[in-house]
Amino acid sequence: MTQPTQHQKVLIVDFGSQVTQLIARRLRELNVYCEIHPYTKATTALEAMQPQAVIFSGGPNSTTDADSPRVDHKIFEYGAPIFGICYGEQLICAELGGKVESGHDREFGRADISIVKDSPLFAGIAKAGENEPVWMSHGDRVTAIPEGFEVIATSEGAPYAAIANTEKKIYAVQFHPEVMHTPRGAEMLKNFVYNIAGLTGDWTMAAYREEQVAKIREQVGDAKVICGLSGGVDSSVAAVLIHEAIGDQLTCVFVDTGLLRKDEATQVTTLFREHYNIPLVHVDASDRFLGELAGISDPETKRKTIGRLFIEVFDEESSKIEGAEFLAQGTLYPDVIESLSASGGPSQVIKSHHNVGGLPDYMKLKLVEPLRELFKDEVRALGRELGLTEAFVGRHPFPGPGLAIRIPGEITPDAVATLQDADAIYLDEIRKAGLYNEIWQAFAVLLPVKTVGVMGDARTYEKVLALRAVTSTDGMTADFFQFPWEVLARTATRIINQVPGVNRVVYDVTSKPPGTIEWE
Repeated sequence: MTQPTQHQKVLIVDFGSQVTQLIARRLRELNVYCEIHPYTKATTALEAMQPQAVIFSGGPNSTTDADSPRVDHKIFEYGAPIFGICYGEQLICAELGGKVESGHDREFGRADISIVKDSPLFAGIAKAGENEPVWMSHGDRVTAIPEGFEVIATSEGAPYAAIANTEKKIYAVQFHPEVMHTPRGAEMLKNFVYNIAGLTGDWTMAAYREEQVAKIREQVGDAKVICGLSGGVDSSVAAVLIHEAIGDQLTCVFVDTGLLRKDEATQVTTLFREHYNIPLVHVDASDRFLGELAGISDPETKRKTIGRLFIEVFDEESSKIEGAEFLAQGTLYPDVIESLSASGGPSQVIKSHHNVGGLPDYMKLKLVEPLRELFKDEVRALGRELGLTEAFVGRHPFPGPGLAIRIPGEITPDAVATLQDADAIYLDEIRKAGLYNEIWQAFAVLLPVKTVGVMGDARTYEKVLALRAVTSTDGMTADFFQFPWEVLARTATRIINQVPGVNRVVYDVTSKPPGTIEWE
């Protein structure tokens, strides 16, 4: 990654925790720039970033195993303040002369720590003699701490629930302050980066906008850039930002797959052509996509088919644009994290529309990825900074393959039209009820199931439509939204009365752990 060198930075060393990204999210919320790098690349990242602080994440391994993840001692010798979380605490102890053992009482879930000594880590949170609720998730435990460290908190299952070497500014906790289940964990992270490490929170979206505009101009020069526009928030924000930097050197290619939400193609073309006056090529390839998807039911085959077709159509249109040397895409930081963790290299997948398939070598285009340092909520903040309307920036996430994965089973033009109409009614009722901004993502799914029903004096045999709405703060975990029943009743009644082919509506109340929250 290209670091914003004029800003203070925190290096987050990832040891495989499911919630490492949440550490970065919490720091970004504090206007602190940070990057996540796998422990195998930690030394390289340290030298490149020259961070003002380092955080060790949690992880599933045990330091008692001979092949457990470790770090080069250069990180300890570097001298920046260090904060270890869960496995991070155990690693600090194992590497600096303490002791970690397996087979002791485990702690998973809510716990209370007892503060045994006032510490800047708990400033404004709890004093000596007070308790504080946290979230534990560990099987091993520290049984001896290194020389120079002291205990600042304990718990029933962890005698060294929090430790500190105040002289070297190394702090460590056995619990997870980054998760929402530790109510004041964000304040602990703030205490570490602000009070202990001395950072000032100098990373803002206004500054990011200014810096990226300068970087785009430097990278592109006088060349032309093509942006694969999906109409989603990510690619749209990227397009508006790039247009601000280079003007009409940018041409957007909008491939209409026929799998978008109702009237979305019109909304996208109107926004970019009339409001922003950005050169836009609109390719209606709906017949081509629906034709090749006919008879395909497997979701992964659908994704790959859509990905292949998107690249083919995009390449056909982009080849008509003379002098194009760059391809812009809305790659986000979670994409970068996942690709670095998996292979040690950057992602080369066109993420902005379909999220499958690779960028073929024959395209010979260099990438412009102005959002690759941002999380989803930061992209929305950047969109607001750029002046995009709230109705557009605040839209619920939409999958790259579009409605294809919201139609389990075969995709037909009739099925797409049915789902578009039902989904539009669902979102309309959510907005009328004033609930849209309380929900992270809401959508309808046309199930490949038929049920017998009675409508009026006639018996029907038609499809079932499922409604899904989830709340989420991070896009990684999700819980179902607790709808007022009158809203669901009104929505179901409208769909059954106004959308032919549907005679039953159900609401999905599934919660999802870390991982994808998309309907597959």
